[in-house]
Formats: sequence, structure tokens, C-alpha cells
Amino acid sequence: MLLGQYEAKISEKHQAALPKKFREVLGEKLIITKGFENCLLVVSEESWKTLLEGTEGKPFTNKATRELQRFLLGNASYVELDSKGRFVLPEYLRTFASIETELVFAGLQRFVEIWDKKKWEEQQKDLAKNIESIAEKLEEKE
Repeated sequence: MLLGQYEAKISEKHQAALPKKFREVLGEKLIITKGFENCLLVVSEESWKTLLEGTEGKPFTNKATRELQRFLLGNASYVELDSKGRFVLPEYLRTFASIETELVFAGLQRFVEIWDKKKWEEQQKDLAKNIESIAEKLEEKE
């Protein structure tokens, strides 16, 4: 299971090193794509179908299905880790997530999010303020 958070820096060559604990679960071949709240999502090559959750079984004629798949899969990039666990973070993904030099890897059970460190800290402050109402919403019946 992927959990916890790890801070890292991005090199001048735009490389980052995936934390060893995450490499042990995800392996050496990964898919990185745009995520929600302007973070990036990382899944193993074998688990790429995780990105399709919520769209499986829905017809291609459904516009929301196409748009979500376009966002997640159309913006995805295959990366392979080197012997030290490093990978190059493509420019379009760095730009989307506003990643400059410091980043945070956050494990969320089946996938990892990559955040610009400052944005992660802001997001965590907002989350801490609203966590009770968020938890209550999960209890609401649809």
C-alpha cells in the first residue's frame, strides 16, 4: 500500500527521485499524468486502469467519459526509473502542477500524487480546516 509523504527536489535536468518505499510498490515503469487540484498522478504501468475509474462501462458517446479520459490518458507520460529511482518530469506536467524546485510525493493507497511543495502545504491547511465537513459529506446518502 502507498501511504505517507516524502519531500524531494527537482534537479536542473528536471529529474526527481521517487521515494524507495513507493518504488518497492510501483516498480520501475510508471505512468505520470495530470491530476485533480493541479497535482500529478503516478501509477504503475500495470495499474494504469486505475486512471479509468468512474469511466469504465460508460459509453464512449458520453461526453464526460471522453473528457475525463482525455484529461487523464491524453496527458499521460510513460517514465522509466533509472538505477537510483530517478525520472525526468516532462515540462508540460511540471507547468501544469507549478513545480519549480521542491516537491512532495504523497501516497494514496493505490497511486501517488506529486505536488509542488508550497501548493501541498496550502492544500493541507485548507484540508485541515474542512476535514470534518468533508467526512460528513461522505456519510450523506445520495
